[in-house]
Amino acid sequence: MAKGLKYRRILLKVSGEALAGDEPSGIDPKFLDRVAVQIIELANKGVEIGVVIGGGNIFRGMSVAAKGVDRVTGDHMGMLSTVINAIALADAIRRNGGNSHVFSSVTMPSIADSFTQRAAISAIKSGSIVICAGGTGNPFFTTDTAAALKAIELRCDALLKGTNVDGVYSADPKIDNNAKRYSKISYEDVINNNLRIMDTAAFALARDNKLPIIIYSLAAEGGLIGVLEGSAKSTYVGQ
Repeated sequence: MAKGLKYRRILLKVSGEALAGDEPSGIDPKFLDRVAVQIIELANKGVEIGVVIGGGNIFRGMSVAAKGVDRVTGDHMGMLSTVINAIALADAIRRNGGNSHVFSSVTMPSIADSFTQRAAISAIKSGSIVICAGGTGNPFFTTDTAAALKAIELRCDALLKGTNVDGVYSADPKIDNNAKRYSKISYEDVINNNLRIMDTAAFALARDNKLPIIIYSLAAEGGLIGVLEGSAKSTYVGQ
């Protein structure tokens, strides 16, 4: 186990929207580098890291499907946007001195290795930061669900979701000034109260496999290390 930190191996879920930084869409290079540096710093502490990245900064399949596009087509397009983000993050990690390895659940051998549990675990044990793109490889499943699934497959000790807010709130803190932030909450309370920081399917999958989830802000002071040390605000979701 990494010295001074609770978890030996984690799965980090990074929302695509967060990668846009202050931009309305696309990738903010400065924010991307900041995320990459935080991941490298944590890896240098001895933590093994897997990453699942969303694609909402480029394309949202469900939103387009709501406007009449076939849902399967929309979801396939969304999967491709996660590959773009994964390649960008992998490059940022390498440019900042880290090791990265991209796997995709959608077969595209000229761009990324096809995801298998054996290959991904081997890469993570060798010291690479493993970035998983393409969601689950199937339509109708979000990258939140993919993150929970990959965390279980990679035998991670916890799933961390980096977002634009610093935890789970009783209401949207951007709308409701009286929204309460939870420091700890159960899977059941999240699901029963419909607190939509992640998909219900992701929470149910984590609950059934006793996988803790930590929700934090990508802009948290102290970064990922601060979250795992407990000095940065976050919400622990578990039993």
